[in-house]
Amino acid sequence: MVKYIFVTGGVVSSVGKGVSVASIGRILKSRSISVSAQKIDPYLNVDTGKMSPAQHGEVFVTQDGAETDLDLGHYERFIGVDLTQASSVTSGQIYSSVIARERRGDFLGGTIQVVPHVTNEVKRRIRQVAEISEADVVIVEVGGTVGDIEGQPFLEAIRQMRKDEGRDNVLYIHVTFLPYIAATDEIKTKPTQHSVNELRRIGIQPDVILCRSDKEISEEIKDKISLFCDVDREAVIPLVTGETIYEVPLLLEEHGLGDFIVNRLELEAKESNLDNWRDMVAKLKAPKELVTIGLVGKYVGLQDAYYSVREALCHAALAYNREVRIEWLDSEELDVTNNGKLRQVQGIIIPSSLGHREIEGMIEAAKFAREKEIPYLGLCLGMQVMIIEFGRHIFHSQNVNSSEFDSDTAYPVIDLLPEQRGGSQKGGTMRLGTYPCHLVSGTKAARAYNCKVAYERHRHRFEFNNAFRQPLEEAGMTASGLSPDGKLVEIAELKDHPWMVSCQFHPEFKSRLDCPHPLFMGFIGAAKETLIEGAQPSLPIS
Repeated sequence: MVKYIFVTGGVVSSVGKGVSVASIGRILKSRSISVSAQKIDPYLNVDTGKMSPAQHGEVFVTQDGAETDLDLGHYERFIGVDLTQASSVTSGQIYSSVIARERRGDFLGGTIQVVPHVTNEVKRRIRQVAEISEADVVIVEVGGTVGDIEGQPFLEAIRQMRKDEGRDNVLYIHVTFLPYIAATDEIKTKPTQHSVNELRRIGIQPDVILCRSDKEISEEIKDKISLFCDVDREAVIPLVTGETIYEVPLLLEEHGLGDFIVNRLELEAKESNLDNWRDMVAKLKAPKELVTIGLVGKYVGLQDAYYSVREALCHAALAYNREVRIEWLDSEELDVTNNGKLRQVQGIIIPSSLGHREIEGMIEAAKFAREKEIPYLGLCLGMQVMIIEFGRHIFHSQNVNSSEFDSDTAYPVIDLLPEQRGGSQKGGTMRLGTYPCHLVSGTKAARAYNCKVAYERHRHRFEFNNAFRQPLEEAGMTASGLSPDGKLVEIAELKDHPWMVSCQFHPEFKSRLDCPHPLFMGFIGAAKETLIEGAQPSLPIS
């Protein structure tokens, strides 16, 4: 019998539900329990594909091409699973599905209502994750905060799930925030009480309360929450802000959450084994030599827009026993006269972005990396930027560009493929999801991967224009990763450069703390050997 854990949030948004779900998945997996996860987002958008990263953070892409909330990245990185589009549900999807069925006549002319039609569709999608994954436990995060009007149908659906699946097969966890009042030196529980009361009014009694706080929580406070919220004393779990999010599974395990869940859901489990995770966290927190990376992008003031990139850099640096320090460089502020900050970094990374105003600053960063032999990693748009800059260099023309940014360019080194033209909707011509990439022997990319074929996740429309492939390769560029038919350039690199490698896909989505991505490993490996201009060499930490 599949077990379900439903995670809700209270008091404030961004309280840490995503990391909590991921951490619960990790502590269950440490007991040899198979786990899958799902995120329910109450907004009416069908997916995150057309949502601004400035509002919603990065768009995470699953292996089967779903554009999803960044919390799915947490789930994959912590639990070590590859999720599917079934793991991402929005109100837009639910209502679209119900309305489409009504238009087809599936309801035989009946009146369509939130209960039972919308809630039944929600429950169907939750069960679909269990069917696809065949997991022992499915953890479902309900986005937003208890009390949000758009979230009510989802809360009603998960309330019904306990009756449908049986009380021993469903567990409710509520993540709530305990504010600290400096004037009285107190942590306040009243917002948590109100949040739980709202949840109970809907018909859900939480089994566990995770208490997010920036201060240590006393035994008296835990007793008070247990009493007023009618939750077992051992189910009031402190979750104090730590040095790193990767510490959260250890904190939850320390406070007994893993054993509580196993006992309450009557799960068959082995002894918890988080030794490797604990070692990695200890290594992450220990003092280490810094490696400074300049991330050049559009949304540097909103770092959630590059969440997976940031984590992938951290994973790779840790493998070298280094700590990555990211210099967030606004691409719109970079030009020939204002690139001084680039001189203070050991590597330059350009991730994906939207819009065209920031492109010239990215091109300047790529030029700096090429001329100064600074290690460079381009991701999706970052590869296109590298190709444009190199094209301008060898063709001696500032007119080299992507047709996405300049439809009249005489040198469209980045362009739509002939078979892509004529589409009316932008999303219809995108390459989304996992595609194979054949590595060319003897290249930096092939040495980094140490295999012949890699499978990577894509999210883009424009491609390298093969009309310019020969002159670029003759000038020193190598197409080091290709599609199976050899027609699409997936990875490009410069021959006479310590490490200037770019890819058309998003390797950051596959990086894990215990399994850093090969391209990030190669990049950090080259960057740590780079001396910052004017700096003295430091002794490496063994």
